[in-house]
Amino acid sequence: MEEKKHAPVGVFDSGVGGLTVAREIMRQLPGENVVYFGDTARVPYGSKSKNNIIRYSRQIIRFLRTKDVKAIVIACNTASALALETVQQETDIPVIGVIEPGARAAVRETRNGCIGVAGTEATIRSETYTKVIKRLRPDAQVIGKACPLFVPLVEEGFAKHHITEEVIDIYLSQMKETDIDTMILGCTHYPLLRSRIIRYFGEKVHIVNPAYETAMDLKAVLEEKGLLNDSEKTGEYSFYVSDAAEKFTEFAGSILPYDVAATRQINIEEY
Repeated sequence: MEEKKHAPVGVFDSGVGGLTVAREIMRQLPGENVVYFGDTARVPYGSKSKNNIIRYSRQIIRFLRTKDVKAIVIACNTASALALETVQQETDIPVIGVIEPGARAAVRETRNGCIGVAGTEATIRSETYTKVIKRLRPDAQVIGKACPLFVPLVEEGFAKHHITEEVIDIYLSQMKETDIDTMILGCTHYPLLRSRIIRYFGEKVHIVNPAYETAMDLKAVLEEKGLLNDSEKTGEYSFYVSDAAEKFTEFAGSILPYDVAATRQINIEEY
């Protein structure tokens, strides 16, 4: 069992967005080793079909299993919405997504039951957040909004540019007029726009960051299964991508709490 504890946690996403989840795992579970995979060759997932997302997720899980991971975090809302249930049934280690933890936090925080969700087209279209929220609070009102330009703005380094403020206003102005008192950042890229979005909505709306909530969920799952790495030593992290390793390394270095030395590129289609 002791050996199992030291096995890494696998984290995957369509690209760099899932690094916000990896960052929270590093902060909240400092002893854990992490193997991260970003599917940069096939990003974005938000506009892809369910069948493709399931196929991609299976390939990535097969790759992560070669690293002897003890648990897998799908650090991507689209893949959590469309593939999580399928791959959980096929996998004998814990697989957790980012939607359930985010929805639970929103239900806990809302006072009036009116919750907003900003996400990719696929996540909003799937209505997965709505289903999970309504299961937890049947009288909740959920207002979803697809914000497809947020991902490229983050990936191209425009998070702090005034153009992003204009795009936030274009997408979320209608939501601002509603009664929402809580909003979920339903895409792992969006926490990188969090301060802008908080400023846009002001005090009246609580912004939920599912990345943090997912790290806390992972901690609970590992504790329950006796798999939490309680080593005093800080975990070791390795990064893999399906394309554009240099660009990924540069981006990862800008948002993670330490310097990413190197990212290895693999051919994910071989898995």
